[in-house]
Amino acid sequence: MLHNKILVIIGGTSGMGLSAAKAFIQQGARVVAVGRNADTCEQAKQTLGSQALVISADATQEHTASDAIAQCIKMWGSFDGLYHVAGGSGRRMGDGPLHEITLEGWHKTLELNLTSVMLSNRAAIRAFKDAKQGGTILNMGSVLGYSPAPAYFSTHTYATTKAAIIGFSKSIAAYYAKDNIRINVIAPALVETPMAQRAATDTVIMDYIKTKQPLDGGRIGRPEDLDQAACFFMSDGSCFTTGQVLAVDGGWTVSEGQITSRA
Repeated sequence: MLHNKILVIIGGTSGMGLSAAKAFIQQGARVVAVGRNADTCEQAKQTLGSQALVISADATQEHTASDAIAQCIKMWGSFDGLYHVAGGSGRRMGDGPLHEITLEGWHKTLELNLTSVMLSNRAAIRAFKDAKQGGTILNMGSVLGYSPAPAYFSTHTYATTKAAIIGFSKSIAAYYAKDNIRINVIAPALVETPMAQRAATDTVIMDYIKTKQPLDGGRIGRPEDLDQAACFFMSDGSCFTTGQVLAVDGGWTVSEGQITSRA
């Protein structure tokens, strides 16, 4: 599906990003995977092998994505698509229910989840336009951007950033469609990643997830559940698709979810 595609994954050294990197390579792509943590970067190098360049850098820094794309072009002579996965919970930084959010938590969560997306998407758009070619961008959203679950998932800045990613992506998709540049969003529900450990280790929340994500027996998502959708959006198979949001959510957005007690 991705034969000879050259792709950059921001947040590609752990969790959903690493899973996607492996899937992209299996489908014939070469990948530049960017991650912030030096340990996960080293592990990703061993996992991904010679078809990947792994870079340790912070997605919130202005030149991280542009430098990764430049290295991609230098190494393989092309750049076909960007998958932005990097982001995370701002709970430890001061995010939470609105009446508890600190100003620092608000700003840092916006920077982590939204500013980083703007920077990577801007770098990709500039590279596509400089090369006078089309390309594809896939941004990581969340069902919490439009389908809240207030009993157990109440980080309101995080939800704001994920809703904003949808608006941002649709807006730039409309503007750059004439350049044959397409931008889409994938929106997972709860997936077992390092960010999800608070929920994944809470038996009350996991009982709720069994009814909120009822597909496949009712379970938390796995990173690989998103891989085939990501491959589609990065491939030529999505050449007539832009400005769309695809929920890969185990049924979250169409299921009520049974609350037995409050966390």
